[in-house]
Order: sequence, then structure tokens, then C-alpha cells
Amino acid sequence: MQIFKNILCAALFASAAAGSASALAQEEKNKMNELPTPYVTVEGITEYRLANGLRVVLYPDAAKPTATVNMTYLVGSRQENYGETGMAHLLEHLMFKGSKNYPNPTAEFTRRGFRMNGSTWLDRTNYFVSFTATDDNMKWALGWQADAMINSFIAQKDLDTEMTVVRNEYEMGENKPLSVMMKRMQSVMFDWQSYGRSTIGARSDIENVEIANLQAFYHLYYQPDNAVLTVSGKFDVKTVLGWINEFFGPIPKPERVLPKEWTVEPQADGEREFYIRRKGESQLVAVGYRIPSALSDDYEPTAMAADILADAPSGRLYKALVETGMASQVFGWPIAAQKPGFVMFGAMVKKEGDIQAVKTKLVEVIEKAFSEAGVTAEELARQKADQETMFERTLADPEEFGVDISDYIALGDWRLFFADREQVKAVTADAINKAAAKYFVRDNRVVGLFVPTDDPKRADIGPAPTAEELIGRYKFSEKGAEVEAFDPSQDNIDARTKIVDMKGVKIALLPKKTRGETVVVKMRFNVGNNKELARSAVPMLASSMITRGTKTMTREQIEDAFTNLKMEGSPFSFTTDREHLGDALKLVGQLFTESTYPEKEFETLRQQTIAGMKARSDEPSTKGRDAITAHFNTYPAGDARHAQLSTEVTADLEKVTLAEVKGYYDRVFGLGKGYIAVVGDFDPEAVAKALEADIVARKSAEVPFERVVAEYRPVEPARFVIDTPDKENAMLFARVDLPASLTDSDMPALITADWIIGGSDGLSNRIVNRLRQKEGLSYGAGSGITLPSFGNRAKWSVGAIVAPQNLAQAEKSLRDELARAYRDGITEEELAEAKRGIIQSRAVNRAQDGLIASNWVNNLEIGKTWQFSKETEEAVMKLTVEDVNKALRRFCDPEKLTFALAGDLKKAQAAGKDFSRQ
Repeated sequence: MQIFKNILCAALFASAAAGSASALAQEEKNKMNELPTPYVTVEGITEYRLANGLRVVLYPDAAKPTATVNMTYLVGSRQENYGETGMAHLLEHLMFKGSKNYPNPTAEFTRRGFRMNGSTWLDRTNYFVSFTATDDNMKWALGWQADAMINSFIAQKDLDTEMTVVRNEYEMGENKPLSVMMKRMQSVMFDWQSYGRSTIGARSDIENVEIANLQAFYHLYYQPDNAVLTVSGKFDVKTVLGWINEFFGPIPKPERVLPKEWTVEPQADGEREFYIRRKGESQLVAVGYRIPSALSDDYEPTAMAADILADAPSGRLYKALVETGMASQVFGWPIAAQKPGFVMFGAMVKKEGDIQAVKTKLVEVIEKAFSEAGVTAEELARQKADQETMFERTLADPEEFGVDISDYIALGDWRLFFADREQVKAVTADAINKAAAKYFVRDNRVVGLFVPTDDPKRADIGPAPTAEELIGRYKFSEKGAEVEAFDPSQDNIDARTKIVDMKGVKIALLPKKTRGETVVVKMRFNVGNNKELARSAVPMLASSMITRGTKTMTREQIEDAFTNLKMEGSPFSFTTDREHLGDALKLVGQLFTESTYPEKEFETLRQQTIAGMKARSDEPSTKGRDAITAHFNTYPAGDARHAQLSTEVTADLEKVTLAEVKGYYDRVFGLGKGYIAVVGDFDPEAVAKALEADIVARKSAEVPFERVVAEYRPVEPARFVIDTPDKENAMLFARVDLPASLTDSDMPALITADWIIGGSDGLSNRIVNRLRQKEGLSYGAGSGITLPSFGNRAKWSVGAIVAPQNLAQAEKSLRDELARAYRDGITEEELAEAKRGIIQSRAVNRAQDGLIASNWVNNLEIGKTWQFSKETEEAVMKLTVEDVNKALRRFCDPEKLTFALAGDLKKAQAAGKDFSRQ
């Protein structure tokens, strides 16, 4: 009809003057410039739709001076074909390589202090940036997302380098038993459906995919009608809508039709079993079951059944396997997906343990637990309380919501977040019992071999409602919560904070209105001396045992109390809300003063910790780090300044006794000297009284506190080669110590020099540019400078993840890059970009309540306010190239660095790239 109308108009007005045609064109242009109108609003979050099909979700929130722009494309590994596995993820990497009008976005991210990332999953891919909320940053971010949608390079030269980076990421997963187990579980569980292929893809596909295939994939799926743009945080809605219209409006609606999907996985008709035989230090047994789509009415009851089974310490698997000593750890993960997905349970077993007995017990508990004893009221209440807190926390943080909503978008609509919240509230114990009986059955299980049977127990997974049908069941509120627009400048933080000196404990109280009335609490108490802190296993276990039981509460009751009080974290660092803060502090006071250190809990914790240490003991990262640590140990064993190696910690854990750990709690741990910060929605007077009544000075330490201060001692450079047989991944480390501290005059120059060389956020600094962006050798590489608050033993460290066959080249390239920096110094352009990136990155950090609280604790301990931060930034802005080059040359000489290379020597030698000799 529209085509006919256009032809008719053209015939009628063919002889009209040119001015009339111009007027019509202007009218069309004006129409394009009209702002889109709201499509739907839920709790202050509004969706708009552009004519080209792009959906836009805006979540304005002025509480923090930050904003997040997230683009979700409705394409993931599910859309990949044979020979193209891992392509969606590989394309995610290539998108950051630039586009026509934004040729080097990662450098701009660093210059602007952006936090950025992308992720690929079964049903979607997303890209997001978080930044200081300025018009310039917002406009740049939206422009980049629009240009990336239609003008990304997707070039062969970028594939050549990024392919090896992605392969390096693949190899990282191959080093982790749990990651390998997940891949195998998927592949064995699904015969035809694409969920049977891991998102990372097959190594051969990663290495051989054609650039033309990637470009075709990009042009097919990266279109406005297959995308949802989310903007959250502090911004003006009308202004942002105008920019969205400006950048995305001109993109035409595609004429192509997306491929139809018709493959349906047949019913499972028998249990399956598979083995993975590789080197390692611990055993792992997993059990998987196919479950309904996340849109199905059965999904939430099934997911809750999994969580009730796998929770720790209250879960049924934990009690049956961990408390009995059969396993060191249990887990369970339901996978929410648009098509029927799966759940995987598992147990970590000691190398010498009976894995067959664990497998038998694991299956028995999963498949019989709910038929023999149905879901209890306590179990159901705990699950609902946990999820209620999760929903509240996500909504309370627009940055988190703006990114996490991608998973609901992938299911069909962002409003499913609110539908899911209502579904969770409606789940009954009976629904959970029925779901477990329906799906956790023998013939739907992946752990066994095919066995003919006359009595199949198949799971009939019925059709799920559409997203629209599911949403139609609920009525949502359009109004969102009101919050305070908080200014996170150092001056305002100081002005808004009340400092209290209470019986030797310094307290910083910063009340502010927050979404969800959230409050962050951080505590640090100065305890011990050189002798008492020399064995790291003792204070480590002593701290963890605080939550394992008191005079009146079991560990399970303590966990339930954390849930009921909406506490996330530990007694020393937690988030709750205004309503529960007083009771949370009272609970923490009980834990600090009335812990009983039950023997059974102690042994469970000790064995879990040992198992975790041993499981990581043969990793290249552990062995390489141990080599570096041992070389820089200038203090003897028995001195708290001696950094214990992983082998030393494990040996200490093997012999430590409950009496030693309980003795540390009784004699050494006290609440008489320390630092506390509270940031968020609370009454400062009431909180001060609660801290005094329940925590401060309520437990005295018999052993006086003596600060342990490490002094700089020169260490000769060395080079270590560590063979890690049968490990797909390798690690490169470098380190040098230097005399410096946090309060030195050249501290700003040191952190700026490190930022430029390898310490900046994102993918743009000299180390990552060389090892990843240019040469494609490493998935992750960078540096960091550690400046102590007390003493003068500072260190500069470098780390890079590489393949064994690339280890020699990575070392050579790193040495070359550091030598060039040491010789030639930095440029004016690098310094200017670093200044801007550092200042904006620190501004973003100050918008996070948890970081404000942590930094207040640090400031209180060194006798500073936030003016110290302000003075540091002012000093950074005054730095000259000469200042930074002088600081750089204090740590960047490769001839003075110690290197450690950990990887499989045989793999490297087979490729003709032996790293054993420099």
C-alpha cells in the first residue's frame, strides 16, 4: 500500500516546482529528527523503538556520576554452523579493533578512563562501556556503538593477530578441569542442538575460520532489528534520545531475513558417561540433566531444586559429601537459556579419593532427595530471600543492571527480569518437588553408558510461552525508586563524612541516599606481631572460622542470618540495607566475640583449603609465581615478612591444629585498634551507637599489636624456567623491587609511568599493545606497581598469559618493549592521554560506595583524608615528560628485572621454540 501511494504521488506532482520537492525532502528529514516516544515503562525504566527496529532501553539514575552504554546483539554460539564454532566470540574480539570513524577505540577507552568489556554466551553477545557521566563521553560512546554496528573493519590483519589471542584464551580453559568438564558435558548432553558446542569453539575452527565467514556473520546479525541498546546511569533522557536518533536513526532497516531455526533436540533415552584423562592434582565428578527453557513455567522450580541441592553449607549435597569427607567441594549450576538448557552438578574429590563412591552418592542424593524428603519451608524461604536480594542489588546498581539485563534480553525481552522476579515469589515447595521428579531422572542423566531398558524414565519438556505471553501475566509499576545525585569529588566526600575516634578505633561515617537503601561496611583491625603473623595458615583459618559457629548459632544458622539480613560478603566487609544494618552489626559483633571454632567445621575448612591449594599446585601461574616469590624472599622463614610459597602454605595447613587457630582468636585477635568505614543509606548517630555497643573494644587482645614493616633490600636479577608438563597454557612473570612508598614525592610519577607501560585499564598500554594488539601472543598482559603505606619495600611486576610455543617470543618482545621505554622514554601524547585516563578512572572508582569505604579504611590507617587523593591527582596533572621518564627508569630496565617462564617445555620444543634458554 505504501509503495502504491508513493507512485501515485509521483505521477500527480511530476510537474511540480523544484521547491516543492525540496519541501518534501525537508519534511522527511524533520520526521527523522523526531524523538522516539516511549513504548513501555517498568519501574522507571523505559523502552523506545526506532523505525529501523532498534530497541532502546533507558534507565536514568543520577545517584552516581557514571553511566553505562551496553549493546546486546541477539546472536551467540547458538547461531554458529559446523566449521564456524567460536565465531561469535571471535567476532566479539574483532569488534574492538575499530571501525571507519572510530579506528582505535581501545586507545580512546584508556584515554577517557572507560571501563569496557564484551561477552559472548549461548543466545547473545554484548559490548559495554562505563564512564564518568559527561556529555562528551556519552556522545562518544553512542557514536562508537553505532559505527561499530555498520562500519567495523573485521579485517584479515586483525584476525591474524586476534586469532592467536583467542586461541590463548581457549588454552587457558584447557588448563582448568572444570572448564574442560563443562565443554564435555555440553557436547555429550546435546546431539543436535547448538548448545552442545562451547562458546569458545573448537580449536581448529578458531585457527582456520575465513575472514569472509566472519564478515558475513557480522553483516547478517549486527543490525538494528537484531539489537537492543541499553543506557543506564546519570544522563538527560531527551539529550541522549537525540543522540541515539542522530547516530542510529540513519541506519537503514535491513531487508534480509534472519535464518530460521528448526532443530529440536530429541528426548534423552538413556544415561551416558564419559571420562577425561589428563594430568592434575584433584578429581572431579559431574552430573548433568537437560532442563526446560528459561521461559518455561518449570524453569524456576527446577533451578531452585538445583540450588537447594548444591548450596553450601545448608545444601543436601554439601551435607552428604563435604561434611562426610567424601568430597572437598560441591556445586550446581542451572543454565538459563532461550531453548531447553541444562544443569550441571559436581563434586571435587581428593586425588586419592574414591571417585566412584562419590559419583554413586552424588546421583543418589540428586535423584532421590526430594522424593524421600520434600523441600522444607526453611529451604524455600532461604532460596527466595537470596534471590530477592539479588534482584534488589541488581536494580540498585544501574551499571550492573544495564549489563546484566543482556541475559534477559537474550530470552526475548528485558522485562523478563521483572517477570522472573514475580515467578520466583510464586514458586512453591510442591512445584520444586515435581520439577526435580520430572527432570532429575536416570534416562535424562549424563554420567552413564547406554543401557537397554524396559522402563525408561524420560523427561517430557513441553513448549514454553512466548516472552510476550509471560509478561502479559503480570502488571508492573512504572515508577522507579528516587535516589540522591551524589557528588563524588574528594572535597564533598570529606565534607559529608563524619570521623569518630572511638576507644582506639577510627570510624568514617558517610551517609547518602542510595537505590535500595544499600549500605557498605568495611572493617580492619590491627592485630598481632612478627611472631604471631609468621604462619599465614593460622590467621587465614582463624578469620574464616569466625563464621563457622558461635555459642548460640551453627554455621548454617549464621548463613541463614546473612541471608535474612540481606548481607553480602564477610563480617569484615559486607553490604546490607538501612533496615537491616543495626541487626547486621549486632551479628558481626557476635561473630567477633562469641565464635566457638567447632572441631568438625575446622577440619572441613582445613581439608577444603588444602584441596584447593593442591588443585592449583601444578598450574603455570602457581609455579611461576612461587619461583619469583622465592627469589625475592629477603627475610627468613619464621619472619612475617617472609612471603610463604604455595608449597609452604600447604605444608603448614597439613600440620596446623585447631588449638593453634583457636589460640590465635583467643589471644591475638582483638577489636581495640582498627578502622571502620560505613558508606550508604543510614543514620550516623544510630550506627555510631551500634558500633560502640556491639563491636568496638568488645574483645581485647592479649598480644599487643606491633606493626610489621618490610624494608627494601636489593635483589640480583635472575631468570627461572619452570617446566609444567601437559599444560596448554604458560605464564611469563617479571619483577623488580625498589625503595619507594605511597607517600613519596615521586609517587604520582611512578603510578603514571606504570599506567603508560602496562598498568592502565583496557587494551591500550605499551605491554598489551605489543603482546596482544600487535603480535597476538597473549590473551592478558599488564603490569602493576605496589607502593606500601608503611616501610619502603615497593615492587613493580609484569604478568602475561601465553601459549608454551609463544613463551620465548613473548619474553623477547617484553624485554624489547621495556628496553625501548627505558632508553627513549615516553611521549607528550602518551602523558596527556595517561593523565586524562588516570583522572577519569579514579573518578569512576569514587562513584562506587565499596571503593569509597575501602579507601576510607586505608586513609584512616595512614592518617589521611580524601585530600590526599585530590593532591595526588593535582600532582599527576602537573607532571612533565621528564618527571615520568625519571620515575620510569627506576623500574623499567629489563637488565635489572627477574623473569620467570612457566610452561610445557616439550610443547615449545616440538614447535621449535624452546624457551629454556634466553
